[in-house]
This record gives sequence, structure tokens and C-alpha cells, in this order.
Amino acid sequence: MIAQNSTANKLRLARSAQSSHGFTILEVLVVLFILGMLVTVLFRNADRIIGQGSESVARIFVSESIRTPLVTYRMHMGTYPTTEQGLQALTTPPGTNADRWRGPYLEGGKIPLDPWNNPYQYRFPGQRNPGGYDVFSFGPDGVDSDQNIGNW
Repeated sequence: MIAQNSTANKLRLARSAQSSHGFTILEVLVVLFILGMLVTVLFRNADRIIGQGSESVARIFVSESIRTPLVTYRMHMGTYPTTEQGLQALTTPPGTNADRWRGPYLEGGKIPLDPWNNPYQYRFPGQRNPGGYDVFSFGPDGVDSDQNIGNW
């Protein structure tokens, strides 16, 4: 009886080893076809995907990322930087009230460029936000137009 059980176990192990030997050629072809379709879709839409990503990065910076440094500056200095001082006032002390300046207010002490390697624009008081400031990027075309990406 023990010999029969041992033989039956060996047969089961041999069958399971044979059935899990690998993938069939059909399975491999299906996977390759699916991967090919994904690569094709990505290449066709790469410009649109990358372009939307850059605009999203600029939109997040002008509406969220720069807000905290500017508000902190205003708390220390009593007002936002002027248009002439610009965002540079967040990294170096301005000429007036320099004793109240507690910066740099931006991590790394540098003002980042927009995704198209152009400087962000700043105005205080803002034209689009009269009670506050305007921070914006000229966008991918690099010119002041209706295509600007701003905090309005």
C-alpha cells in the first residue's frame, strides 16, 4: 500500500512538472501583440501627453507651489514683493526693510524656470488679481498672449 501511494505521488508530481513547463507559442505571441499595440498608442500620443504634462507642471507652480513662499514673505515683510523686485526678492534680500527679511523663501535659493526654460513672470499688484499678485508663464509659445498659464 505504501509503495502504491509513493508511485501515485511520483506520477502526480511528474504530470504537474510537465504541465507547468513554460508558455506556449500562442501565449507569447498574444503578449507580444498587446505590447506592440501599447507602444504604438504611446508613440502616437507622446506629444500630447508630454505637452499636457508641462502645462500641468506650470499650472501647479503658479497656483500652488509659489503661494507659500510669497505668503511667508508677506508675513515677514508686511507686503508682497513689488513688480520691480519680482520673485528674486524670495531669494535675496530687497533693498528696503532688509532687516525683516528671513529668506531665502524658496528651497535651494533659486527661482525655478517654467517647463519651457523661461522665467516665470510676476506682478504686484496683479492685473488679473487686483487684490493680490499675478504669477504666470508665457507657456510653450514663450510670448505674452491669451495662452499664458497663470494663477487666475
